[in-house]
Amino acid sequence: MPEEASFKNLREGERETRKEIILNAAVKLFNAHVFHEVGMRDIAAEAGISPATIYRYFPSRDDILVEALLQDINRIEKRLDTLLGGKRIGMEDLAIEVVDYFLANEPTFHMMCHFLTSGIVDAEALKKFKLIQEYFLNMFNMKLKQIKGKSHDVFYTHAFFASVTGVVLTFLHYPGLNKQKKKEYMHRLALAIIKEGVELSV
Repeated sequence: MPEEASFKNLREGERETRKEIILNAAVKLFNAHVFHEVGMRDIAAEAGISPATIYRYFPSRDDILVEALLQDINRIEKRLDTLLGGKRIGMEDLAIEVVDYFLANEPTFHMMCHFLTSGIVDAEALKKFKLIQEYFLNMFNMKLKQIKGKSHDVFYTHAFFASVTGVVLTFLHYPGLNKQKKKEYMHRLALAIIKEGVELSV
């Protein structure tokens, strides 16, 4: 019996390793190419497996995106913990941090927008994304409470995140500005949102 359990654990370990290889291949391609031009065959080729094999691990490209987003949520949470740990910061600092994270991790931003805006998403993957979205907003709300106090309303968290995300979405590919100028402009817009909305209440 112990040998059977060990074999099962080994097989499960191998499966997780292969899933990780596929995820890494997908993220690499999303970094190098236009997001919507990357398909399952491209990911399979990058991972060194056949197109048929990839479907044993992920039923659709959307499932790969959900898994990749889940990994990013963990990274974002750790980054915010580091930002908040041991020093006093304001809403302005958090707004800039969100903008900078999305700019530095553009594939993550595109994956998130895919689920938020696309009308053609795998149903099961969409369910998983909604759970991730709920977890993220709750986590983000807890971080804002550390800054604003326990009386902070979740409504403000939703308004804050939607507004800052909208800034990045609107000006990510804005013509006539280089990357640095766009970044500086997004910072100004995010700070303006915080300044104008600081007294927001329901």
